[in-house]
Amino acid sequence: MIQALSNIFTGFGLSASAGLNAYIPLLIVALLGRFTHLIQLKPPYDALTNVWVIVILAVLVLVEAFLDKIPAVDTVYNVIQSLARPAAGAILFAASSHVVSDIHPVLALICGILIAGSVHVAKTTARPVITMATAGAGNPVVSTAEDVVAAVTSLLSVLMPIVALVLIVAGVLLIIRALQRRRVQA
Repeated sequence: MIQALSNIFTGFGLSASAGLNAYIPLLIVALLGRFTHLIQLKPPYDALTNVWVIVILAVLVLVEAFLDKIPAVDTVYNVIQSLARPAAGAILFAASSHVVSDIHPVLALICGILIAGSVHVAKTTARPVITMATAGAGNPVVSTAEDVVAAVTSLLSVLMPIVALVLIVAGVLLIIRALQRRRVQA
């Protein structure tokens, strides 16, 4: 029972990370699956551990890191990523640590899509506001913070899934509180 919950928490954390950056959590899972025993990917998800897939994911991480830091380009890029991030979330939820054997694969894929998609929508909605409020100067800072959060959440989701879940819930609550304060001030 505890292992099943841990697997679900891992899936939630990895999917949430994919909503911020589709490729960082995929790359982390691919590397951990290839070089450690922390993640044991079952077919067809074990394809992530292929050297060529890892190389392509590393290139995509670099492309996203570059494009997501340029004002206006980041907004267009985030719209383009509206399919990639939920898809990555679905793959990560389903692939993570034997979740597929614990829950029906379709349910796992749907959970991943919904979680990553929700985070992605929040990010995509906030980006133009940040761009306008900071005249674009805040974009690289926010983008870097998102990349760090995606990486840390991905690692914590695998190493300490309960801690990752607590941090995700705390982050959501902070965002809700900030939005409520903004509405009161407006």
